Amino acid sequence: MFDIALYEPEIAPNTGNIIRLCANCGAHLHLIEPLGFDLEEKKLRRAGLDYHDLAHVHRHANFEAFLAATAGRRLFACTTKATQYHTQAQFADGDILLFGPETRGLPTDIIESLPATQRLRIPMHPDSRSLNLSNAAAIIAYEAWRQFDFAGAK
Repeated sequence: MFDIALYEPEIAPNTGNIIRLCANCGAHLHLIEPLGFDLEEKKLRRAGLDYHDLAHVHRHANFEAFLAATAGRRLFACTTKATQYHTQAQFADGDILLFGPETRGLPTDIIESLPATQRLRIPMHPDSRSLNLSNAAAIIAYEAWRQFDFAGAK
């Protein structure tokens, strides 16, 4: 299976929605600090509803700690700054889908540290800036899960 990682997420309801997404597709969620909210925030709990107990959430003090904890696993930067569509990637067991904060996206140095084949974008009209973080995570996660033939689904 694959995991989802949020680099310095800023908006609690988006993270709550992604917790729910992870619980429903079986992905683990990595939260890379600093977070722009408290994990006990009411909006986070409301968006995640009762799924928080069903999701596997790992917190990392910073990006370096995240890299150390996930060493040897392949990262995919999910960004509007990529040229390859998410549907062109061939996902493998253990891959991690990395998303940046809502207001600024992933830092350029993180994006550029990965090969072009590990930088993914969702197709959009040219005048669009970006999708909501939780929507983008769902689109790419379900493509990855589809490639796993929806393993574990009923």
